Amino acid sequence: MIKIRRYLSSLLLIFFMWYIFAAVASPIIPSPINALKTFCLELKTELLIHIGFSLYRVIVSIVMAFLVGVPFGLVMGQEKNLDDVFSTLFFFLYPVPKIVFLPVLLMLLGLGDLPRIILITFIIFFQLTVTARDASKNVHKSYIDSLKSLGGGKWDVYKHVIIPASLPSIFTSLRISLGTALSVLFFTETFATNRGIGFYIMDAWIRVDYEELFAGIIGMSLIGIILFKLLEIVERRICKWKSESRTLLKN
Repeated sequence: MIKIRRYLSSLLLIFFMWYIFAAVASPIIPSPINALKTFCLELKTELLIHIGFSLYRVIVSIVMAFLVGVPFGLVMGQEKNLDDVFSTLFFFLYPVPKIVFLPVLLMLLGLGDLPRIILITFIIFFQLTVTARDASKNVHKSYIDSLKSLGGGKWDVYKHVIIPASLPSIFTSLRISLGTALSVLFFTETFATNRGIGFYIMDAWIRVDYEELFAGIIGMSLIGIILFKLLEIVERRICKWKSESRTLLKN
C-alpha cells in the first residue's frame, strides 16, 4: 500500500511539472491529457507495432549480452592469466564510443534488426563483463578456501560462492545497462528503418506533430518502466537473501 502511494505521488508530481512546462512552452509541449489521449488512440493503429519492434530489439540485446558477458566476466575475475590477457584489451576498447560503428554494421549486415541488436549487445556486453569481473575478483578468498576445504571443486566454487556473491552487483549493472540500451536503441532506430519507437518519434518531429511525438516518448518510457520492473522482480526471486537480510535489519 505504501509503495502504491509513492508511485501515485510521483506520477502526480510528474503531471504537475508537465502541466507547468506545457503552459509555458505550448504548443511544442502538449498537455499530459492530450498526449495520453493521442497515445491511447495511436496504440490502436501503428504505435503498438513500433513498441513491439523496440521491445524485441532491446530484450534480445540484453539477453545476449548477459549470457555472454556475465559468465566471461566471472571467469576473468577468478582466472588471472585470462584476466591479464583481456583486461588490457578491455582497457583500450571500453572507452571507445561503439555507437559510431552503426553505419559500418548497416553496410555489412544490411538494414534489418541484426545490426541494431549487435550494436546494443556489444555496448552492454562491456558494461556487464567489467562489472561481473570486478564483483568476482572482490569475493573474499576465505569463502572460496572454506568450500575447497570441504571438497568442493571449481564448478562448486562458482555455483555456491562466486555467482551468488556477484549477482547483486550484476543486477545493479543490468539496471544501468537498461538505460544505456534504450538510449542506443533510440539512436539506432533513427537510421535506415521504418519500425521502432525511435523512428516513430523522429517521424512525428519531422511532421511537427507534437502530440504524437510525446505519445512516442510515453511509449519509450513505458518500455523502460516495464523492463526495469521485470528486472526488479527477477532480482527479488533470485537474490532472496537480500530481502531477508533487509527484513532482519528492520526488525
